Amino acid sequence: MSERRGFTLIELLVVIAIIALLMAVLMPALQRVRRQARSVACLSRLKQWSLYFAMYAEDHNGRFMAGHTAQPQANRWVSAMGDYYKWDDEFTCCPNATKPWVDKNGVSSGAEGTDVGVTMAWGYMNQDHWVKPIKGSYGINGYCVDIQAGREPRGQASWYWRGPNVAGAAYVPLFLGAQRYNGVVDSVDAPPVFDGQGWADGGGGRMLRYCLNRHDGFVNGLFMDFSSRKIGLKELWTFKWHRLYDTSGPWTTAGGCQPSDWPEWMRSFKDY
Repeated sequence: MSERRGFTLIELLVVIAIIALLMAVLMPALQRVRRQARSVACLSRLKQWSLYFAMYAEDHNGRFMAGHTAQPQANRWVSAMGDYYKWDDEFTCCPNATKPWVDKNGVSSGAEGTDVGVTMAWGYMNQDHWVKPIKGSYGINGYCVDIQAGREPRGQASWYWRGPNVAGAAYVPLFLGAQRYNGVVDSVDAPPVFDGQGWADGGGGRMLRYCLNRHDGFVNGLFMDFSSRKIGLKELWTFKWHRLYDTSGPWTTAGGCQPSDWPEWMRSFKDY
């Protein structure tokens, strides 16, 4: 009867080396699949938001909320649409950005407005009239709101869309991955110097709030026609953010922008 033979040390080391090699090969693929799954989940949430925005406009004579331009702050989308998304901050967050600047007890991480915009959520925010504190990592295009006269944060009242029934709605951003709950951009806004540059940097550079490498060179967005899709980061400058926005501005191919004009971290991304 033959003796049972165990593995030698060398054989065990070979097996371990093979397993380690397989893990090294498979892990990037698994991480890529995980990122793709999160991007799909993000687009699914934005499609849900398309229903919320459509219902809101239908319930309010074809207009959106007055937004950050109004007092009290109940008119920000976060609270104005609370009855639609049921104050569930799972729906206010991109799956790739869920950790808030401030916890539910009001303890700040010190991250608000700093250079961590890709992976962190704004909030938790709270107001006296809100049902609960809310965090999020989506933001509305501030030009889509039904502006109140004299409260324009940027530009003139004639720049604002007010509601979804507009020409060229498929090219008007409505709701996107963002590091702030809103923003009012313009074609001259410079891109982030590096990925995740703080939303408060750059003075008028409010495109910082949306130009985030959340999904491998893309950020996901919802448009005024209630369609949603992946958006190339450089493509952000080509959309009709407000009624007088220059879609051939200095950061577009049509406006003469060259690949070398972009910050180094963006140069490999597709030009538009």
